[in-house]
Amino acid sequence: MNKFFSVVAQTLGTKKFWVELIIMTLGMLLTAAAVYYFLVPSKLIVGTISGFSIVLCGIFENMGIHLSLSVVIMVINAILLVLAYFLIDKEFGAKTVYSAMILGPLTDFWDAVLPWQTFATPNPITGAESVMGDPWFDLCCFVLMLSAAQAIMFSINASTGGLDILAKIVNKYLHFDIGKSVSIAGAIICLSAFAINPFRMVVIGLIGTWINGLVVDYFTASLNNRKRVCVVTKDYDRVRRYIIDDLKRGCTLYEVIGGYTNEKSIELEALLTKDEFSSLMEYLNKNEINAFTTAGNVSEVYGLWAKDRKKSKKHAESR
Repeated sequence: MNKFFSVVAQTLGTKKFWVELIIMTLGMLLTAAAVYYFLVPSKLIVGTISGFSIVLCGIFENMGIHLSLSVVIMVINAILLVLAYFLIDKEFGAKTVYSAMILGPLTDFWDAVLPWQTFATPNPITGAESVMGDPWFDLCCFVLMLSAAQAIMFSINASTGGLDILAKIVNKYLHFDIGKSVSIAGAIICLSAFAINPFRMVVIGLIGTWINGLVVDYFTASLNNRKRVCVVTKDYDRVRRYIIDDLKRGCTLYEVIGGYTNEKSIELEALLTKDEFSSLMEYLNKNEINAFTTAGNVSEVYGLWAKDRKKSKKHAESR
């Protein structure tokens, strides 16, 4: 027990914990706003747990039973959290506990601070109130906000809860891209909207679910985008030292032979962020280093490469 509290205290004392806590809170605040302003008024059901919760509330409302949306969201997320803990990993499950449990209260927060009724207009298709006045505009706004929040949460090995948990399970065990996993899990949920919505609205929801998967992949790729930089130069040692000492990154050296001159040379390869790549090019130009440089985009990096430059420094000399 003492060891447990010691680990907890140590975790709470790290900068990483508080930074990720802030990121998760902001991500969930954005998610709650997307649900509250673009799904709740128009009853537009995109393949999310929040959308499925709206369907359940609508079904029970037709039976004369009023359920709180935030409570339904919390109950469903609680069930999925158990699955996340056992089927994905403990870190993902622990972070998702926090994010999933605050989604319902944050939805109530937006309702108390700025109710959607203050600027809603009639939906021309269903007659229901809508913030944008058109289901397609509601869909676009919801997908953009939710996809951005999902990509941010996935980047720190967390999620917005609900559908993201199902998507991560599909991603882990069936090895689909995370965006495709979101689309598959969401499409199944989206079909439940037939219980409360006309065919046209269900189709709009399905299209939105598919677009959501594409946008998640785009945002995820943008957040994780790195540059694979290859430099061929006789001053390779100066460039190597700059990459290791100044950029705090590792690099790999290869012996290459020029096809035209038949001369042997050294090629350096390194994975850098966009800012680091700009700094490297500035260094080469400023010091008039004669080099042949190529660069390509890399969307995902695994292994020793780390976001934290201090961690990268520990491995730099070993590469």
